[in-house]
Amino acid sequence: MVAGLTVTWLGHATALIEVDGTRVLTDPVLRDRVGPLVRVAASVQTDAVGALDCVLLSHLHYDHTDLPTLRNLGRSTPIVVPNPAREWLACKGFTDVRQVSPGESMTISAVQVSATRANHYPRRRPLGPIAPPVGYMIQASRSVYFAGDTDLFSAMEDMRGVVDVALLPVWGWGARLGAGHLDPVRAAIAAALIAPAVAIPIHWGTFAPRRLGRSASDPERPAREFAAQVKRRAPAVDVRLLAPGQTTSV
Repeated sequence: MVAGLTVTWLGHATALIEVDGTRVLTDPVLRDRVGPLVRVAASVQTDAVGALDCVLLSHLHYDHTDLPTLRNLGRSTPIVVPNPAREWLACKGFTDVRQVSPGESMTISAVQVSATRANHYPRRRPLGPIAPPVGYMIQASRSVYFAGDTDLFSAMEDMRGVVDVALLPVWGWGARLGAGHLDPVRAAIAAALIAPAVAIPIHWGTFAPRRLGRSASDPERPAREFAAQVKRRAPAVDVRLLAPGQTTSV
């Protein structure tokens, strides 16, 4: 077993987490176009991800559960999904789908994966399946909290002191945020509640509506604002701003 933890942010909510030799990919969206969105960050090829032990899906929205990306990763790759999404993914041809509800755990290779609460809209719009979103705690010799998409909730404080790295969403893909999202200030409050050793902002600067494309102004602003807010509210937390494709080690 290879000890240690590395996190590679691939854009939006997609992160490759490598801990103690286990390779986990979150919410993989690796295409340049998804519905009405175009990728404004650097492209990432599926081949660059390599072999995976599992994929974690936080919820079923198109910018988090991208069926073409999942097919390119392999229909037999283990996928962990919020309950009750297993049947829907199985009907799409995926052969190893495991579902969890908040508070439930499973062991995958060398890590324990536990589902946590998340506050976010549950339906795959407009008339798709409903599965209440979750976050995930990934635990081995180091621990990672992947929030998925969520607003603040008081139980975040229950994770205080047990998280080495927190992957926290700080924005979205448009000019405004709807309900059920963290903005830079609220994400910084989450970091203060959880008190991880390291916080990595995700869910920013990757996609934009097609009509804006690369003309979207200052896509890095939410991440910078998050870092400034964490410095003020939780100065002991080490904020690491990654570019898509960049890796950090803990």
